[in-house]
Parts: sequence; structure tokens; C-alpha cells
Amino acid sequence: MYSKLRHYFFPVITIILLFTGSPSLQAQDNTVPSTEAFKITGAVENELNISIKDLLTFKQENLGDITLKNKRGKVKGEARGMKGVLLKTVLDSAHVHATKPKEYSELCISLIASDNYRNVYSWNEIYNTEVGDHVYIITEMDGKPIDLMPQRILVMSLADFNSGRRRLKGLERIEVKKVQ
Repeated sequence: MYSKLRHYFFPVITIILLFTGSPSLQAQDNTVPSTEAFKITGAVENELNISIKDLLTFKQENLGDITLKNKRGKVKGEARGMKGVLLKTVLDSAHVHATKPKEYSELCISLIASDNYRNVYSWNEIYNTEVGDHVYIITEMDGKPIDLMPQRILVMSLADFNSGRRRLKGLERIEVKKVQ
């Protein structure tokens, strides 16, 4: 009898879910990870919890208008009037630390969003290449300050050809760790 009921009800339930949407699927589609603060932990002298208010005390740079591209290089839009704080300036406030100078080359910097999306940079990439001069925590975009941006706290690498992969919304923590 169970198999007969399943045979009749499974298609009905499937159709209902397709037209109304599963609540968990709707929440994932409509949820934009937003945060009010992020932590810096790991191989740093000072573990920090940086709020939006704290972030705004750092030097902000005018970044202008940025064309947003997905991972394949397709233009997805434009962000206007952007301002941001250089990531390495914020990291400097926590004092990234290694016991020996050679160990800096073994450090990775993981940026982790509230939905667990991750971006990873090497210490050398941030401090020893042109890329590090173009990774920003965005403080203003499209005329909205950071506290009104739905994707706060947003991190972008403006040196990337295609910004989609390393555009991280809802920064929750930065972990500085030695690669094993």
C-alpha cells in the first residue's frame, strides 16, 4: 500500500514544490550574506574584531567605477562610485607574524564569509605582488555606505581579470595560517 501512495503523492508533492518553492531553497536564493564585523585570527600578534565603525577609521581610497565580470569574463554589471580600505592595511593592524622571515612565504590568508564561502591569498600575493595593492574591503558602492550595502562586508580583488571568483560578500573572519 505504501508504494501505491508514494506513486500517487510523489508527483503531486514535486509539482507543489516546483511552483511554490521549497522554503530552504527560497532562503538560499534570497539571502545575501551580510555582516556587521569580522575577526582576524591566527598568525597575528593582535587578534582583532573589526566592526564597520572600526573599518571606517582606516584610510579609504576612491576606487571609481568598476566593471563586474563573472568567472568566464562575461560582464554582469557595474559598481559605481566605489570606495574601499586596502586589505593589507587592515591586516597590518593585526600585525601578521612569523617566527622566522622565511615562514612568511608559508602563510596563507583565508577570507571566510558568513555563508562559509572562502577566498585564499598567500602572504606573498598580498605583500609582495601588485595584487596586494588592489584587494579592498569595500566601504561604499553605488552611492550607499557600507552599513546600507546588502552584501556588506564585501571584499574584492580589483586586479583580477574576472572579479566573480574573488568577490566575497559577508566577510565574517580572516584567518592567517601556516600552510602544512
